[in-house]
Amino acid sequence: MKAIIPAAGLGTRFLPATKCSPKELLPVLGKPVMQYVVEEALEPAGVDEVVIVNSHEKPQIERYFERDEALEAYLEAHGKTREAEAIRAAGELPVSYVYQDEALGLGHAVLCASEKMDGDPFFVLLGDYFVPERQMNVRMAEVSAAHGGASVIAVAPVPADQVSRYGIIAGECIGSVDGTPVGEEEPGAVWHVTGLVEKPPVETAPSHLFIVGRYLLSPRIMELLETQEPGAGGEIQLTDAMQRLLAEEEMYALVVDRAEGCDTGTPAGWAATNARMALADDSVRAAFLEELGDVTLG
Repeated sequence: MKAIIPAAGLGTRFLPATKCSPKELLPVLGKPVMQYVVEEALEPAGVDEVVIVNSHEKPQIERYFERDEALEAYLEAHGKTREAEAIRAAGELPVSYVYQDEALGLGHAVLCASEKMDGDPFFVLLGDYFVPERQMNVRMAEVSAAHGGASVIAVAPVPADQVSRYGIIAGECIGSVDGTPVGEEEPGAVWHVTGLVEKPPVETAPSHLFIVGRYLLSPRIMELLETQEPGAGGEIQLTDAMQRLLAEEEMYALVVDRAEGCDTGTPAGWAATNARMALADDSVRAAFLEELGDVTLG
């Protein structure tokens, strides 16, 4: 099974920093965001390769995931074994690349990876969001297996005043992952999806659950993307193809805790993620708080 990570965007929210360094390589506690996402993608059983949809303008991503035996040897010779092992581990991750050199939408980015697919279901992970515990995709795979290999998307509740900013699912709650009683918008709830509505007014929204950027999709979606007409913004939208998929196949949604993941898609989100990870890491927490000093929020 493969996982796809779209990463061809320009990262304009982070300019001027991303003029020479892709936003996917911005560090969180010394490790690039992209590596967190790749490692998360490989967590579910059966995932053996990550396909990064890159741009030819961002060769730095490929350089990062290559082995650098000369640097490894230098670090080893100077007693920096831990650093050498970290660089080696990144270079040994099973990553391959396809290219999207024109911004034609998320659906088009996924379609660019079709040549790498082998007719099996596949994951799609947005590259500016990662889940430190790496269990979200694992639970999604469990839901899929429980429903005959159906497509599964991760969703989370959004406040009513933000509903019109997101793609919202329609459907009904049918239980939970493990069979225990759970509220329909609580983490662990499973929905049978009957529709996907892009940015609806809150008054007509079929739910308050939005897609958080994790998909486990049927191989049929690739065939539908081949004929998908441009939608919002003149782009090939993945949600449009998923709506067509619903006419042919079952689809389910797993409700997750929005705070389970770290959103690095904006400078504020990236900074907050670094702070959150620093506070959660016993090896740097004390030093982080010391450096923060008397800074107060207000």
